[in-house]
Amino acid sequence: MAKLWEKDYNVDAFLEEFTVGQDYLLDRALVPADCLGSMAHAKMLTDIGILTRQEEASLHVVLAAIMHEQAEGAFIIRPEEEDCHTAIENRLTKELGGAGKKIHTGRSRNDQVLTALRLYCRDFLLDSADAVCRLVETLLCAAEKNKNIPMPGRTHTQIAMPSSVGLWFAAWAEELLDGLKLLQTVYHLVNRCPLGSAASYGTPLPLNRELTAELLGFEAVHNNVLAANNSRGRLEACVLDALDSMGITLSKMAADLIMFSLPEFGYFCLPAQMCTGSSIMPQKKNPDGLELTRAKAAALGSCAFQIKSVIRALPSGYNRDFQETKEPFMRGLKTALSLFRIMELTVRALTVNGDALRRAFSPEIFATDEAYLQVVRGKSFRDAYRDVGLNLEKLKALDPAQTIRNRQSTGTAGNLRLDIPCRENSDFAAFFSGERRKVTQILEKLCGFSREI
Repeated sequence: MAKLWEKDYNVDAFLEEFTVGQDYLLDRALVPADCLGSMAHAKMLTDIGILTRQEEASLHVVLAAIMHEQAEGAFIIRPEEEDCHTAIENRLTKELGGAGKKIHTGRSRNDQVLTALRLYCRDFLLDSADAVCRLVETLLCAAEKNKNIPMPGRTHTQIAMPSSVGLWFAAWAEELLDGLKLLQTVYHLVNRCPLGSAASYGTPLPLNRELTAELLGFEAVHNNVLAANNSRGRLEACVLDALDSMGITLSKMAADLIMFSLPEFGYFCLPAQMCTGSSIMPQKKNPDGLELTRAKAAALGSCAFQIKSVIRALPSGYNRDFQETKEPFMRGLKTALSLFRIMELTVRALTVNGDALRRAFSPEIFATDEAYLQVVRGKSFRDAYRDVGLNLEKLKALDPAQTIRNRQSTGTAGNLRLDIPCRENSDFAAFFSGERRKVTQILEKLCGFSREI
């Protein structure tokens, strides 16, 4: 099968294996996106007179057939074809002859892969946003349900001050909402069409880049053709950094749940269906999902770091080094989505043990409350702090529920203001679901059938 860059010599066999790497396997996931890009490109070439309408129609039929075959696992990319772009063009040329040979007019594999990756990424971002919004909603529901259940607050892992289960759940929700702000920003950065930038410098043809952007549901053209190609790796790293910010939140949450579900604490109970067993100890119910959440969150961060390490010192324009960013990018997207989904399942299944939480309130946890009680009576805080600190043995246990009610400043345990994150999450859900509907309608109109990317 011909390579897109075919020459009058054969490349060394080991060099070919070395340069192709895993692309022919990774690109199986990009086949639908590349076909959509080719459909839009063919319509644009027809619009400017490079293809006839009959040629464009025949190309569309074969591209649609390839998408159906890929969905059934029947479209194969061979190692000698290097990537999905070559495999698809070879198929088009084999079946259509001249029309297949024309499809690459005005583009390079560089803007092809950029376009395919952005379509692929956009789909993952919409899936991830949906999963995060559902997780936030689950956390906020848990916060509302458990807002009056006292929970020891901790610093340095040690008993610190009275808190509540509601505050604990809501904290993770609001952290994830910060992550959704980042996700929305990178979504807009990704949602620009690079098609027509070719190998970084455009072409002398009157390409209608606005038309291909519209046909593919992008909100804009990625304007500067060199900037579009220079963005490879950098935008992928931005996406993974946004996802990693939420991965860090879930990792910390998993660490809390592992600790607080220990028999010695018993604050939470993990249901059996969310645990695995031991091959030697019959009694074990291991929180493997939470432990792997920590590990996979770390792996997600390493994907972003790997990409940035590859691109950091590259000169402008295309460099083959970019190939090494594809695998960590795709792996990072899949990892992030799995983290959001597994943590949502976990939170839904959690049981809160109010009795164990109340038993954890030893007298010293009320030290700060006692100091402020003295402040209210007229003593300076520093004198009250010293007096309580030197007489800790005199502290008496207070009613944990009352200490929660005493905290009425915005965002504290007695005044969670859950309406604020609920409204914010609703706005994010509406935005991303609206984007999903719009993109789906546009792409189904382009390809002519209902098919996810």
